Amino acid sequence: MVHTHFSGRRALLLDALGTLVALDPPAPALRAELARRFGVEVGVGEAAYALRAEIAFYRANLQRARDEPSLAALRRRCAEVLRDALPQDGRLNGIGIDALTEVLLTALRFRAYDDARPALVAARERDERIVVVSNWDVSLVGVLERVGLADLVDGVVTSAGMGERKPSPAIFEAGLRIAGTGAGLATHVGDSVEEDVHGARGAGIAAILVRRTGAPGPPGVPTIASLAELPAES
Repeated sequence: MVHTHFSGRRALLLDALGTLVALDPPAPALRAELARRFGVEVGVGEAAYALRAEIAFYRANLQRARDEPSLAALRRRCAEVLRDALPQDGRLNGIGIDALTEVLLTALRFRAYDDARPALVAARERDERIVVVSNWDVSLVGVLERVGLADLVDGVVTSAGMGERKPSPAIFEAGLRIAGTGAGLATHVGDSVEEDVHGARGAGIAAILVRRTGAPGPPGVPTIASLAELPAES
């Protein structure tokens, strides 16, 4: 039997997209990059349609990106899906898939929510361990570095790296192992009832739902509109 030593410190587990990190609307950036690099004009609706197809494909296949080579392969495949969903009238002729992959990646611009860093700093001041637990590919560490949050995080667990997606208890248990903390000393915060609330509770972890619209959560689910509303004892 493997015995895990728990430090007795509390842990704050957090989802990434929609909780700590936002994705700026990618369609304007995609249109701008295609025009700037290749002089190709794509309509707002055309760009939005193609990006919906790409995002749906990515979400269904993000588990493939377990390391850098598989991440590169997934990104290339996503660019192919994007290309196939854009107008097939010759405007994209001559644009190679590698170039289109670069355009796609440039259009996906993440940023930290304004309340993210202060909330993590406050958790640090409470001497809590902080672990990000997210359905994401292995690029999440780099995203957190670029948006300025990585220095406040003790660890990152991605579904691609784990081979398990939320709401599976396994991905939350991996976060607890990184934190060195038992489930009873942890709280998970995320924006999905199914993935974050049900998933965390399935692992014995208290859960808080983030609804940035201010909409109420389901009965019995602690709900906040901002990470600034996290209780002093998470």
